[in-house]
Amino acid sequence: MSDNRFKIVFDGTLLPGVDSTTAKLNLAELFKSDVAAVEKLFTGRPVALKRDLSSSDAQTYLTALKNAGIDARIEAEQPVAFNLAETHETDSTAADFSSQAASPYAPPRAAVGDDLPEYANLKIFTVHGRIGRLRYLAWTLVLTLAMLVAGGIISTVSFAVATASPTAGTLLGVLLGLALVVAIVWVSVQIGVQRLHDIGWSGWLYFLNLVPLVNSVFPIVLMVAPGNAGANQYGAPPPRNSTAVKVLATLWLAFIPVMLAIVVTLGMNGYLNQLEANMDSSYESSSITSDDAADQSVIVDEEEGAQSADDTAEPVDSPEQ
Repeated sequence: MSDNRFKIVFDGTLLPGVDSTTAKLNLAELFKSDVAAVEKLFTGRPVALKRDLSSSDAQTYLTALKNAGIDARIEAEQPVAFNLAETHETDSTAADFSSQAASPYAPPRAAVGDDLPEYANLKIFTVHGRIGRLRYLAWTLVLTLAMLVAGGIISTVSFAVATASPTAGTLLGVLLGLALVVAIVWVSVQIGVQRLHDIGWSGWLYFLNLVPLVNSVFPIVLMVAPGNAGANQYGAPPPRNSTAVKVLATLWLAFIPVMLAIVVTLGMNGYLNQLEANMDSSYESSSITSDDAADQSVIVDEEEGAQSADDTAEPVDSPEQ
């Protein structure tokens, strides 16, 4: 190795005003790695991030690290000592970055995270990984449509069975409906947790949907909160949105106000029907009361007329008189 070669050394020191979490995320994004691999660089011991660099390349790497909040430094490469024991130790520690006996100046893997994909793989049925806002809306629309189709099939099958046996049809409908609800809730939780991971939040926050009042605002937060641009503690960013995702997300955004309008309309119609029923009931009650009063008045008048007729009638003389 020539004398004009340099290396970038980092011992865990950060620039003033930069917290460790931000620095780790920035370093993971810079090296296109995950946070777990970057954590191993913050041991407090000097670690060579890059070796065998020219002076200009070393300055370029150092500037990028400074922008990420990392207080690294440039050091000249030392001549290689021709010692079989040291050479063997260096090779073993370089091959296994996680080894606790690593040399302080041994580099991490050739380039941290170069073998990792730029984006994470999508997995629907899991609480691990990340999804963005549009993909969250698209998957929610697909889940809603699947629920409606499955609900229609369950209703049709239950009705067909109920024609032969009402009890069996009712029992089958209840069991299938309960299984559908459990499946929908389970998938909804998985999608919601992945959306929280994309924002950089813990998946346990999804239980805020069980808190009254908060559960009316929290779904909106999931739809509008932006995700982290780079890697975070939950992994690499999700893939870019495809055309299908954008179309489905747009349809869901258009579907939400339509559903709200339908719900409001049905609620108003129910309220008006109830109000009209109450008014009809009050009118019938008042009509019955008036009719009863009129009937009582007629009966009283007839009785008084009969009594008056008896009082004014002239006495009839008997034949004897």
